[in-house]
Amino acid sequence: MASEQTARRVFTGLILLSIVLLALVIQPFAKGFFLAAVLAGVLHGLHERLTRKLRGRKNVSAGLICAAVILALLVPVGGLTAFVVAEVSAGAQFVTKTVQQEGVEGLVQKLPGPVRDGAERLMARLPVEEVHLDETLQQQVSSQGGTAARAVTGAVAATGSIAFQTVMMLIALFFFLTDGRELVHWLESVSPLRPGETLEIMREFRGVSGAVLASSLATAGVQALAALIGFLIVQVPAPLFFAGVAFFMALIPAVGAAIVVLVAAALMFFSGHPWAALFLAVWGTVVVGLVDNIVKPLLAKRGMHQHGAIVFFALLGGLAAFGTVGLLLGPLIVAFFLALVRIYERDYGRDHPPPESPATPGPETAPDGPGASLAREGPPSRLSGPDERH
Repeated sequence: MASEQTARRVFTGLILLSIVLLALVIQPFAKGFFLAAVLAGVLHGLHERLTRKLRGRKNVSAGLICAAVILALLVPVGGLTAFVVAEVSAGAQFVTKTVQQEGVEGLVQKLPGPVRDGAERLMARLPVEEVHLDETLQQQVSSQGGTAARAVTGAVAATGSIAFQTVMMLIALFFFLTDGRELVHWLESVSPLRPGETLEIMREFRGVSGAVLASSLATAGVQALAALIGFLIVQVPAPLFFAGVAFFMALIPAVGAAIVVLVAAALMFFSGHPWAALFLAVWGTVVVGLVDNIVKPLLAKRGMHQHGAIVFFALLGGLAAFGTVGLLLGPLIVAFFLALVRIYERDYGRDHPPPESPATPGPETAPDGPGASLAREGPPSRLSGPDERH
């Protein structure tokens, strides 16, 4: 028969193996599950209030919240996509009509000044006659068909991956909202930590997640407003559209809202407004670009109750280590570490007596004496003990 120590080792190995296998199973949905857990923690209070109003129908409440999340994702994206498709379609029709009626030379003459000059110089250097220019351009486009097809295939694959993760996130969000309380109680019951410590860590996670999400949305709104002000000053066409794009790009750390302002500045330059383009470039770099590094840490600091420098480096470090999702993971990792340090200092510090240590015999700890209630409550705290009075 195996000894107790051998059995413990085998059991520990089985637990580690099960953790590795579980990680492999969850890995395809990891980002979706993580975002669902974050949203469930943030929307937990709303779900509870909505469930009470619906007389305990928590499934209906969770379904309504998931539907609201879908609308929040699809309506703005769908509106921007429809606008882009309409503008691209109108532009393609204009180019086709102009080339058919006036040829490539007529199209070049309709371009803005700086672009027209460059296009005319390019056409002068082309080693082909004007009558064969359209055929040459068509051959060049056809020769790049394979590259374009691969680019389109990659874009479709990326879009499919995002859609898949979004669907998995919504499904997980529904179950986290409906069964989240039972899951939390189960984690508390199986956790090897002391009672209440697991819940304290999870409450810390929920607070940090809410603070980061709220600060990200608020910062994106501030950046979009700043970009809109710049667009209105220089009279960029369709300023609301560019401001909406800036809002969504601000939620993507690798891109940012400043890139939208720089693109608008390039459009203004090529349309013959160099001073407006220069103003937009400076505005996008100095004002819009720096808002993210200033406003987001300040807003996140209020909800995380941490020093602003810690929040700033947690955001940047998480972004560098884990990509876009690191904006949440970085602060959560820092909050997890600080929560463990706080719990250790409070419950396991050097001045904190172990819970299983026997009480010192004496009148204060006698079962039936005047110190019986004190003995049942445990040893005196370090701040109010008799040693502090000497």
